[in-house]
Amino acid sequence: KYTNKLKDQRVLVIGGSSGIGFGVAEACLENGSIVIISSSNQDRIQKTIEKLQKAYPSAKDRITGHACNLGDQSTLEDNLKQLFEKVASDGKKLDHIVFTAADPLAVMKISEVDMPKLIQAGLIRFFAPLLVAKHAPTYLNPGPESSITLTTGSVSERPRPDWAAIGSFATGLQGMCRGLALDLKPIRVNVISPGAVDTELWRGMSEQQRKDMFEQIGGHVPTGRVARVEDVAEAYLYVMRDRNVTGSMISTNGGHLVV
Repeated sequence: KYTNKLKDQRVLVIGGSSGIGFGVAEACLENGSIVIISSSNQDRIQKTIEKLQKAYPSAKDRITGHACNLGDQSTLEDNLKQLFEKVASDGKKLDHIVFTAADPLAVMKISEVDMPKLIQAGLIRFFAPLLVAKHAPTYLNPGPESSITLTTGSVSERPRPDWAAIGSFATGLQGMCRGLALDLKPIRVNVISPGAVDTELWRGMSEQQRKDMFEQIGGHVPTGRVARVEDVAEAYLYVMRDRNVTGSMISTNGGHLVV
């Protein structure tokens, strides 16, 4: 009744080769799901599959993956359609789609903003999930048992200097989620809003810079530490399991918004 809701469910994790998406893939495997991961690079996907198979040897037949480049505006929609066709090539539909794909945060001063930069800033984080939702109903089992889960960030709730561009897309994902919950009903659509999470997103920093930043964040939030992927992955499991939640945003930020 409670523990097996995701058993044998087919879950597509777009952005599943690293970071939060990788954690969601792990969590779904632990819950008995059939997991398909997608990212921009087939070599990375294969390495991720091998890593998951090593960690979960009994689940090696429940893990597959397909490349899908989301970073080119001219091919974005066609690439997504091809991904869905590959996923459905065995004639089986999906139960859940989780979108965690991201690129480096487009932090820029408002004086530096122009249309090409804006489009690029939102291409993967905003426009891609909207196009996923456009095509998803064809490949999802109908009904409230199925879901699409998007990803935004705490900047959608608390702005930061020089984050107006990326913050606009982050906030827009809340509206997208609510609108899609109506447009795609009874399929459920929700969005997760993580705060700072210890992922590869920060790999551009030196080890000392990363350590200093994490200590600063940990000293600020009530939980006293930066979130780990396995913490935040629980939010994605929740919205997949709860067949009564749709059009909602779930925040997981260590209490960042109350201080």
